[in-house]
Amino acid sequence: MSHELGKPGEFPYTRGIYPDMYRSRLWTMRQYAGFGSAEESNQRYRYLLSQGTTGLSVAFDLPTQMGMDSDHPLAAGEVGRAGVAITSVADMERLFDSIPLGEVSTSMTINATAAILLAFYVLVAKRQGVDIRKLSGTVQNDILKEYIARGTYIYPPRGSMRLVTDLFAWASRELPEWNAISISGYHIREAGSTAVQEVAFTFANAIAYIEAALAAGLAIDDFAPRLSFFFSAHSNFLEEIAKYRAARRLYAHLMRDRFGARNPKSPWLRFHVQTAGSTLTAQQPDVNVIRTSIEALAAVLGGAQSLHTNSRDEALSLPTEESARLALRTQQIIAYETGVTHTADPVGGSEYIESLTDAIEHGAKQYLNQIADMGGMLRAIEAGYIQGEIQNAAFAYQKAVERGEQVIVGVNRFHMDEPQKLTTFHLDPTIERAQLKRLNELRRNRDNAAVTRCLERLEQIARSSENLMPPILEAAAAYTTLGEISDRLKSVFGEYREAA
Repeated sequence: MSHELGKPGEFPYTRGIYPDMYRSRLWTMRQYAGFGSAEESNQRYRYLLSQGTTGLSVAFDLPTQMGMDSDHPLAAGEVGRAGVAITSVADMERLFDSIPLGEVSTSMTINATAAILLAFYVLVAKRQGVDIRKLSGTVQNDILKEYIARGTYIYPPRGSMRLVTDLFAWASRELPEWNAISISGYHIREAGSTAVQEVAFTFANAIAYIEAALAAGLAIDDFAPRLSFFFSAHSNFLEEIAKYRAARRLYAHLMRDRFGARNPKSPWLRFHVQTAGSTLTAQQPDVNVIRTSIEALAAVLGGAQSLHTNSRDEALSLPTEESARLALRTQQIIAYETGVTHTADPVGGSEYIESLTDAIEHGAKQYLNQIADMGGMLRAIEAGYIQGEIQNAAFAYQKAVERGEQVIVGVNRFHMDEPQKLTTFHLDPTIERAQLKRLNELRRNRDNAAVTRCLERLEQIARSSENLMPPILEAAAAYTTLGEISDRLKSVFGEYREAA
């Protein structure tokens, strides 16, 4: 069989986007963290940096992701639980206190409120005296997968796409080193998709974003080099390696042949990987260390640019400091002790890997053709097609587990009579009260007349076709809260409700 391989660093980049890959520069070791208050999360970031993390990755709590301030009635009991609570630029200043933003790369897992959180971050960098043109990092800003797999949406799809493309346009001018989107297959996979579906649906979303940006007047080569992607590393080791190779090749052809990109960097598929949270088990949690190690090695052999390794206790709670350190050490051992970084493409030429790569690429193309026939990804989402395909895959996997055809160690085979004891993380219950007190003080001490003017200006721009980032930045600088900005946009765009 003939495989389209080429050399590392050469089109179609099957074997990696750089000629030397990790021989000249390792992947970014970016541990995802955030919980409770900004101060507590700041301490964890500083600890991870002291232990060798080379990039930060911020987890926000659900109210922040949903555009709610910490004192919103629906936020009760959720403040600081799934991530850090950020309601204003003041919280963002505390989150990055004593962390030089000009020297560290920061990824923020935020979608519906990405424009607002990026505005807070940019203002903090400016107050640190950083040239924002040199800021490096990523906002996830991938709203389409929220309608498909995750659910932290606020506005209907078309209003959300306006925010995405306005952020693209603004960042291409003001933040040339920043990734304005991280198009995520990770959450699609966590929802139960297959490897083929993960690649196909991620690229179908990418096509929708690219077409929206082109329709907004942007040129492909002005924004394509700053597009980034986010994939899962699942448990089928060889299939996962092949998945990344197939995705790189498919994307390179998509950029060159469909969109006519000419910038040499436009066809590069640059991606972050997180090991699969859905493969972790509450039973025998120490076994999760082995799962994560194998998944992380697949990501490295597949050529990831950035990697997060999950902690052994994440099926039970937020990770402890000890578990987070062990997860980071997993990456460091792969990087410095295994020798897999000594060659650009350790698995190139393996007949099985190459045949798997071909099969995944072929399957993904079939899905992309079917979605195109439906009128594109927005139509496919609105019709429930994508959600149905993922649900069917998840159901088939669960049935295989129940029948014992898919073995999960410690769950449906190799049980232990005595449960393994593990010290888990406990969140301070006083954090929510302290956050509400700070928020009340902020509203009392700021210039509320200025906040009102900023919100009126924001609404005026939202009703026009002008870029939304400047009025969002202006509002953020006046200490307007995340919820106030989000609610004003909601008054223009409306609120999305999933069909029953």
